[in-house]
Amino acid sequence: MRFGQRLAAAVAEHGPLCVGIDPHPALLDAWGLPRDVSGLERFALTCVEAFGGHVAAVKPQAAFFEAHGSRGVAVLERVVADLRGSGTLVLVDAKRGDIGSTMAAYAAAYLTEGSPLAGDAVTLSPYLGFGSLDPALEAARASGRGVFVLALTSNPEGSSVQRAVGSDGRSVAQSIIDEAARRNAGADPLGDVGLVVGATVGDLGVDLSHLRGPVLAPGFGAQGATAADLRAVFGRELPGVLPTSSRDVLRHGPGSAALRSAAASARDSLAL
Repeated sequence: MRFGQRLAAAVAEHGPLCVGIDPHPALLDAWGLPRDVSGLERFALTCVEAFGGHVAAVKPQAAFFEAHGSRGVAVLERVVADLRGSGTLVLVDAKRGDIGSTMAAYAAAYLTEGSPLAGDAVTLSPYLGFGSLDPALEAARASGRGVFVLALTSNPEGSSVQRAVGSDGRSVAQSIIDEAARRNAGADPLGDVGLVVGATVGDLGVDLSHLRGPVLAPGFGAQGATAADLRAVFGRELPGVLPTSSRDVLRHGPGSAALRSAAASARDSLAL
């Protein structure tokens, strides 16, 4: 099965929620863990125990692992392996974007079978031109993986670039959406090229109706977006949206049972 098919099946089984693993130093403190690799490992593996096999997807934030050097990256590799072993989809949030052989190397690391960092999908930045992502798109297609391309993020700084209008009258975000849609043409039920669109962007201002791919929507929970906000932002496109919650679930640690219960509550709230 291709990534889009596997994601649709996971959502059908577990509901539309992606839980982030963000070992932020403040969360390590809140869990009573040291701000070192041992704390990182206990935090991350507790999350694996809590969420593996219980949610549609889990999104480890690579930066918090990389901050601990090679030993931190080794923990990320174990997180990816253990979650995939549980049958849970892993979306590695690395936001890679470059050109030529460098992009190909990122693709080899995050999208090639046999790489210890390769989950089921990776986040990518298209701001060196959407075509610069071709090595990653080709690697994803070859290995049955997916990508989520930044399109319309909710950080205040993003709108100056993403909502800028080009000579063809389209916003930058819309041009990214259109490029993703072109690569998903004919996919059923979902293509493998998804987008990242913040749940707190307010007025969407773009057309997602032809995407035929998933939308990762960070910002649900602690950043302020509610289930009602998701419906207001995405409207009829909501069935293809995968809301992401990190801190709002992770604050219930360090017990794995409490984390799993918090994830279930977040998922159930989306059905209201």
